[in-house]
Amino acid sequence: MKSYSEFMWQAAGFVTSASLFFVVGCTQEVSSKPPVPVAIKVTVAKPLVMPIVEWDEYTGRLDAIDSVEVRARVSGYLESTHFDEGQMVQSGDLLAIIDQRPFKAEHNAAKARLEEATARLAEANSLYKQAIAEKSDVNAQLTLADRRLDRVKRLFARKAVTKEEIDVTESEQLQATAAIEAANAKIESAKAGIATAQAAIETAKANIESAVLNLKYTQIRAPITGRISRRYVTEGNLISGGTSLSTLITTIVSLKPIHCYFDANEHDFLKYVRLAREGKRASSRDVKNPVYVALIDEQGYPHNGHMDFVDNRIDVNTGTMRGRAILANEDELLTPGLFVKLRLPGSGRYDAVLIPDSAIGSDQSEKFVYVIDEQGVVNRRVISTGPISHGLRIIRSGLDGSEEIVTRGLQRVYPGITVETSNETIEPVASDLPDNYVPVPKEKWLSRTMAKIPKGIEANAERYRLPQSGTNTKADKE
Repeated sequence: MKSYSEFMWQAAGFVTSASLFFVVGCTQEVSSKPPVPVAIKVTVAKPLVMPIVEWDEYTGRLDAIDSVEVRARVSGYLESTHFDEGQMVQSGDLLAIIDQRPFKAEHNAAKARLEEATARLAEANSLYKQAIAEKSDVNAQLTLADRRLDRVKRLFARKAVTKEEIDVTESEQLQATAAIEAANAKIESAKAGIATAQAAIETAKANIESAVLNLKYTQIRAPITGRISRRYVTEGNLISGGTSLSTLITTIVSLKPIHCYFDANEHDFLKYVRLAREGKRASSRDVKNPVYVALIDEQGYPHNGHMDFVDNRIDVNTGTMRGRAILANEDELLTPGLFVKLRLPGSGRYDAVLIPDSAIGSDQSEKFVYVIDEQGVVNRRVISTGPISHGLRIIRSGLDGSEEIVTRGLQRVYPGITVETSNETIEPVASDLPDNYVPVPKEKWLSRTMAKIPKGIEANAERYRLPQSGTNTKADKE
């Protein structure tokens, strides 16, 4: 009888022999037939071609159009304030009052000086009339003296009078002439007195106007409509006024409309310049291109406005160009100082080639897609990409929209293999921004218009006017 161990060794040998026989048999059966390749299945689609507008995104900061530091124009004790901190105020609303008593006294003194100057004018006019009357009197005396002298001379020629009488008559004639000169001097003096009195009256009137203005300035009123800040100085304090270093009472910022400042880098700036020169997109310097704005917690871009300003040079410190948009802000939700997302048209309307981002592969610095030819063979196509639009990637170059590209199964394919395809359609995602735009018409502009030049002031004086090309000004010739 075999032992247990011998029995187990015989059983193991039988199993090993059977396994070897099975493996050899299977190997012979498989090797008798050629291997059948398994077809790789992928999903393909044609790129979507649709008209779009590219909307460039920037980070902007809101800023008030009007921002005023409320300071007094005159110095004095702050008597009272009349505004609720942090609330809206209207232009012309009373904000504070400075003690008016010193300014009322100055006003009364100016009026008294006007009355005094008026009285001096009346006195000067009286003196002038008196001088005119005296001149008339001495004119009569001079006429009489001339006649007497003429008569005495004729009598002396007949030896009817003595030489002494002639001397007396000539003396009277000289006295009358001197009286005429004195009368003329009094007239001139009276005229000077009148002119002095009139100047004093004008000075007094100017002093009254100044006193009235100072008295008016004791009532500090809101220069603009907007939201007011807190009180920076309280009642009872002595405040200074009339200079840039005057005591700051409070500040006011306007809310409707509101500005949004943003910075574009040199690449974007040059892109806009070239698009304008090619006639594909008008420059924001020449037209009011629309913009769309969203706050940090908002979906989509619910606030719209238009471009308002583009700076005249690149900032040498940041290498960016400062731009500015303006928004109506009717609901006053946009608050100065907030950061926003701003979208600006970065192109004109054109037919773009769009594909999903998932269909794009990367090879170091290159972007590529797999294109399926008519025989089902995979080819590698290098592409140039743009931004996202409608949830799809814009293709700048490499595809024209007629190709079939692999959209699913990219990990299983490589160039040169044949694949089995199933088709799908690329669908765009609804966008919050329009696929077309036109510049904002003039009647809808929110920007301030240029103020009219007052009468008497030239728009461009001759000495500042630049010469035309190829001409010389008078100053150049000299």
